[in-house]
Amino acid sequence: MKENKIKNLVEIFWVATKLGLTSFGGPQAHLGYFHEEYVKKRKWLDDGSYADLIALAQFLPGPSSSQVGIGVGSARGGVFGGIAAFLGFTWPSALILAVFAIFAQNLDPNAHAWLGGLRIVALAVVLHAVLGMAVKLTPDNKTKAIALGALVTMLVWQSRVTQVTILIIAGLIGYLFFKTPLHEELKNTAFKVSKAFGATCLAIFFILLLVVPFISQAVDNQWLSLFDPIFRSGAMVFGGGHVVLPLLEAEFVSTGLMYADPFLTGFGLTQAMPGPLFTFAAYIGAVMQGWLGALVGIIAIFLPGMLLLYGCLPFWETLRRNAMIKRALVGLNAAVVGILLAAFYNPIWRNSIFQPADFALFAILFAGLSYWKLPPWIIVIAGAVGGILINVL
Repeated sequence: MKENKIKNLVEIFWVATKLGLTSFGGPQAHLGYFHEEYVKKRKWLDDGSYADLIALAQFLPGPSSSQVGIGVGSARGGVFGGIAAFLGFTWPSALILAVFAIFAQNLDPNAHAWLGGLRIVALAVVLHAVLGMAVKLTPDNKTKAIALGALVTMLVWQSRVTQVTILIIAGLIGYLFFKTPLHEELKNTAFKVSKAFGATCLAIFFILLLVVPFISQAVDNQWLSLFDPIFRSGAMVFGGGHVVLPLLEAEFVSTGLMYADPFLTGFGLTQAMPGPLFTFAAYIGAVMQGWLGALVGIIAIFLPGMLLLYGCLPFWETLRRNAMIKRALVGLNAAVVGILLAAFYNPIWRNSIFQPADFALFAILFAGLSYWKLPPWIIVIAGAVGGILINVL
């Protein structure tokens, strides 16, 4: 029996690794790869259960495609199956980014004109993502007002606890002043996660989110200074890994923990990697603290989404129909849009656009993403070439 469990975990890890090596194109493309491999080919889940899992991942903050993968692994092999699926899907791009980060520390950013192009790539990618989120998450004047309030607060109150405070207030506003329609009836989905384990995961999540920022501000510790901002960024990303950039940049570049050039170089490389975009945290950790820092970065960025997923799986059927949760989420989602827009201006825009040619390249790259629907790796190459041309001209 034990041998069968180990064999099952090895199978989950191997299948997820293949997906981690070949799944290009971001979270929505990942879900297509997952459906082909997990549902159609291996039949680990039926279509209805898979749709339920996607709904849960979209309901929660965090890396949606990775959360779906963890859920599939949990349905197949319990908690450890979910961890095996996460590790397999994550390690290829995380390893490449960590190696690049350690190597890139010896490069002179000013000696490479293509780095300026990658800064502008990041600007175009983030604006494209935030505008897409704003259409869905701020559809009326009330949600737009919450987003505006979050934007203004982020710009005028610079603190490690600002984001947490904004989210708490926005959640309360959503609960008190918004109404949402009842959710349609959906099939039950059974996952091999106990309610006790789920409750423990939720408790750990909220303790880390609400307590660690204050400890980090009171205690000067390099590992807390690395773990805390990455964890908080991973805990508040709705809509995919590409929108985590402004949150991480506000935490590391604006505060002087990292220079803008190596930061945005790493993000540009992440866009061309298969697997989850959240592995960018491995790059940040490696730049700051080497191999151990890369490990801390990966744990910190993925842990919020994993804790929330495991915490909600046993209670999903109840939570998805809870009117209070849905009302609070309206306010939370709107606040996230404002936080991202604030970070988009400072520091991303201020560190990317210095002359008319920079804005021209940004317009081309943004049009490529938004209107021509070019894949991210083409945008990365075009941005690097554009940076070189601007330097030559």
